[in-house]
Amino acid sequence: MKVLVIGGGGREHALAWKLSDSPKVQMVYVAPGNGGTAADAKLQNITITDFHALADFVAAERIALTVVGPEGPLAGGVVDVFRARGLRVFGPTQAAALLESSKAFAKSFMQRHGIPTAAFATFTDVAAAHAHVDQQGAPIVIKADGLAAGKGVVVAMTLAEAHEAIDWMLAPDHNRLGVVHNDGVARVVIEQFLEGEEASFIVLCDGKNVVSLATSQDHKRLLDNDQGPNTGGMGAYSPAPVVTPNVHAKVMHQIILPTIAGMAKDGITFTGFLYAGLMIDANGDPRTVEFNCRMGDPETQPIMMRLKSDLFDVLMHATDGSLDKVELEWDRRVALGVVMAAHGYPLDPRKGDVITGLPAAVPDAVVFHAGTVPGASGPVTSGGRVLCVTALADSVKLAQARAYEVLRGIHFDGAQYRRDIGHRAIKR
Repeated sequence: MKVLVIGGGGREHALAWKLSDSPKVQMVYVAPGNGGTAADAKLQNITITDFHALADFVAAERIALTVVGPEGPLAGGVVDVFRARGLRVFGPTQAAALLESSKAFAKSFMQRHGIPTAAFATFTDVAAAHAHVDQQGAPIVIKADGLAAGKGVVVAMTLAEAHEAIDWMLAPDHNRLGVVHNDGVARVVIEQFLEGEEASFIVLCDGKNVVSLATSQDHKRLLDNDQGPNTGGMGAYSPAPVVTPNVHAKVMHQIILPTIAGMAKDGITFTGFLYAGLMIDANGDPRTVEFNCRMGDPETQPIMMRLKSDLFDVLMHATDGSLDKVELEWDRRVALGVVMAAHGYPLDPRKGDVITGLPAAVPDAVVFHAGTVPGASGPVTSGGRVLCVTALADSVKLAQARAYEVLRGIHFDGAQYRRDIGHRAIKR
């Protein structure tokens, strides 16, 4: 069987790597892929990006399954295009992907269906947004209403930071972020700041049945001790000890299942990965920080390292509507991934730096590529988050030590990485 993975980041490299491990899969195509997928003999990059041309390729090559990795194609309706051609594809429709592509839609949806989340207000008017922040005070959270590659959220600890974020996202003469919703309007969602510990809770949905993946925890801030600007994610580990069995049950019954039921009630069948970014308070009560309609990045990398089940079989069940027949098997060990980012990330990442010292993959350590392209003498940097060095070991501390051991052998000019990935679990 042949499989297509749409996307070119670290998440897609990890998904393609795991899918290629299935004895039923002879080739995994990645569109467009990256320097890491280009170097793997079991994977093949293709340069097609147009949705209709991709559908033509899938039909011509008799590809059995397409898996959509990133949010952009999902928000653009690639699943709708494939389904209209009768092609097997795993992911949400354009309407379902609004849970991620519009923060305002997601917050209104949660409010309407009683799903626990932070109090919020939505603004298109700059002056009204500034006045609201002055009234509410700081800390406060400012979110752009649209896809911003993980850079559209500012957790403002001061009023000055909040006002700057509003101008950055909303003011016509400032709006450097350049994020507008489908209707062409720039909009911000301003939310109550939530105290607690974050976790990533990702499930597979077939439209009716839900299977939860291993829990994980991302590290959003650029610098050690959770300092610096928000990023798309600087590292992750799985499992996340903050998600106890009791918390897991609460998340399923208070957030995940009501979301699937609520979408159905609104006339939208949800299929694909559903990611709930959680804030878990001191009492173990979860609230939803955000929804994504795909796997997280870098959470995918440690999760795929721990998954022992055949991912191809699992996703065939998911596209058949038979996830109720699936029981996932996990490696008991901890997986931890550390992101190496480019100089200037997150605002102005530099491209073109040569990467050296990349090791061969071994059973307990894999370097997944994200922002890389093939160069004359090996891969070079081509984006903000460049690599995710991921390791398996018997504890968080040992997995952390192994990942950093591998990372220390890799070099590119200006590399940035955190030195404390997994710190919360280690403190526990």
